[in-house]
Amino acid sequence: MSKGMPNMGGMGGNMANIMRQAQKMQKEVQTTTEELNKTEYTGSSVDDFVTVKVTGDKKIADLTISEKIIDPDDPDTLQDMLIDALNNAFKAVDDDKQSKLGKYTNGLM
Repeated sequence: MSKGMPNMGGMGGNMANIMRQAQKMQKEVQTTTEELNKTEYTGSSVDDFVTVKVTGDKKIADLTISEKIIDPDDPDTLQDMLIDALNNAFKAVDDDKQSKLGKYTNGLM
């Protein structure tokens, strides 16, 4: 055994492998996240009176409101349908992210 570094039983090689695996995983997570952020997800209210498209980074890309649901005397129904459609779209984003990134993050939080 040489005088400088103590013999670590080959741990240096194992540590280098662990670092390479971590860097590879980090790159995969980054690539997957970028792909998810570009993906569009659709959420709809009951009977599709309101439809919203959002991107994976939860920005609204499109919003469609059926004329049938627009009632000036009942704005609450339209508000409820907008909320429902947005929540459904955001849930689709979260579900897809969990299915694609969960293998990297499970057990870390």
